[in-house]
Amino acid sequence: MMYVALGSNIGERERYLFGALQEMEAAGLHVTKQSNVYETAPVGYIDQPSFYNMVVEVETSLGAEDALVRLQQVERGLGRERLFKNGPRTIDLDILLYNGEYIQSKHLTVPHPRMHERAFVLAPLAEIAPTLEVNGKTVRQLCDALPESERRDVVRLQSLTSLVGSV
Repeated sequence: MMYVALGSNIGERERYLFGALQEMEAAGLHVTKQSNVYETAPVGYIDQPSFYNMVVEVETSLGAEDALVRLQQVERGLGRERLFKNGPRTIDLDILLYNGEYIQSKHLTVPHPRMHERAFVLAPLAEIAPTLEVNGKTVRQLCDALPESERRDVVRLQSLTSLVGSV
């Protein structure tokens, strides 16, 4: 099982999230669970609009590196430009976890190296996989261990279907 974080903070954020889900399916990445959408403050470069974030569980026969290539194709297809680190983006797709594996390569690190310190990742992940273990702790434990000030900046909205209606 693979877990992917989605984020958008340019334009119609919910439509980019929905478009990414559709394109992931077309790319052979079958979404089996999805969290609600959360509105979150930007991290790193903060002079930009807030994000809509969510996490999905994905089934795929692809290896992790091939899945990453497909996710990057989805990003480019939805207008993702990498102008500078942590800058605004139409869509961001990050592999958080892949089949319980530890992967360190030139292009991919799994588990995602900063997921344990990011409420905008852990809150939606805890919604769909609270008992999943990462480095000896459950996702719920990791989320609960974050400072209240960070958890407070992550506001659950509603399901993506409710946000986009019938597209």
